[in-house]
Amino acid sequence: MNENEKISIDQIVENLIYIHPLLSKSITRSIRTKTNLNPGSLFILGLLTRHEVLSMSEIGCKLSMPKPHVTAQIDKLIAERMVERLYDANDRRIINIKLSDKGRKDFEEIKLDVSQDMRERIETLDVEKLDVLYKSSTNLREILTSILQENNSNHANSCNKQ
Repeated sequence: MNENEKISIDQIVENLIYIHPLLSKSITRSIRTKTNLNPGSLFILGLLTRHEVLSMSEIGCKLSMPKPHVTAQIDKLIAERMVERLYDANDRRIINIKLSDKGRKDFEEIKLDVSQDMRERIETLDVEKLDVLYKSSTNLREILTSILQENNSNHANSCNKQ
């Protein structure tokens, strides 16, 4: 790798580090006005909308959360009646988590509210900036998805060894 490549990679890393809190702050502000759930709980709800039922260990592995943190988040979601615990019929040590009907409905409402809030902010941009943002966000999504898929295949192997 030559010096120009190193500088460009360093600049990409710097940009990504800079973008993350900006995006997170923008989304978190919207979420905080719509729900008392924290981002960790919302990540779990999002994960459960894509996977009907997951074990506590699978949730922790997929979100890179330590099991005690997952347990605390799940306990809060159970108290809010958003998820349910299901004990595995073959092994009572395995606790599966399922999204409740209330959890599914509430999560969809939160997503809709946050999307609407972001839409209102983005609509203020002129056509040129909208075009740049669309292309940039599409490219960033594709690239990060590709990077994460590579990392997840390696991470999945380490999760399966637990």
